[in-house]
Amino acid sequence: MPGFNTDVRQDMLVDMDEFFEPRFDYDFTRTRDNSICMRGNEQYKRPCGWYRIALKVLNKYPDGNAWLGTDGWRSHSVAGEWPVSYHGTSIEGATGIVKSHYRAGPREQFGRGIYSTNDIDHASSYSKIFTSKKNGKRYRVLMQNRINPVMRKMCNKHWLIEIPEGTSPAREKEIVDRSIRPYGILLKEV
Repeated sequence: MPGFNTDVRQDMLVDMDEFFEPRFDYDFTRTRDNSICMRGNEQYKRPCGWYRIALKVLNKYPDGNAWLGTDGWRSHSVAGEWPVSYHGTSIEGATGIVKSHYRAGPREQFGRGIYSTNDIDHASSYSKIFTSKKNGKRYRVLMQNRINPVMRKMCNKHWLIEIPEGTSPAREKEIVDRSIRPYGILLKEV
């Protein structure tokens, strides 16, 4: 997709050098894969049909990089790795998450907090469509994350990171940083 990377990144109006890591971008748009993969000892369905814009996350957190697992295609989990989760959002929501961190949202079906799922099809039902100002194409938006299995609460198809009502912004950021870490923005042309 010539120009795709730059066009959509510019739509987000963030410092590309500060927030993005193009060497880890990955084009899954033509990938047709039924392989059973594991990440953090949970089933991982690769985002076939989507394009990943990689976020700069290496050495970002004080506990190192084990939560990411090892680089490259593999079908198995590695020690210390967290499961992959997906979060449906808008381009504005993705921009806010990239610039700072997740914040507890208004949906409180199973409690206050941040919802994601390892079911990419379910997550995409929550994604919003936007039209790129740079190339005029329309895309769905998902965040691709790693989620700390110790911090999540299982709620049907959802994984919830609980953020209690009245939590201070500083404490909320601390909970989020220990619990759910975005490492890619997924886009699918519609």
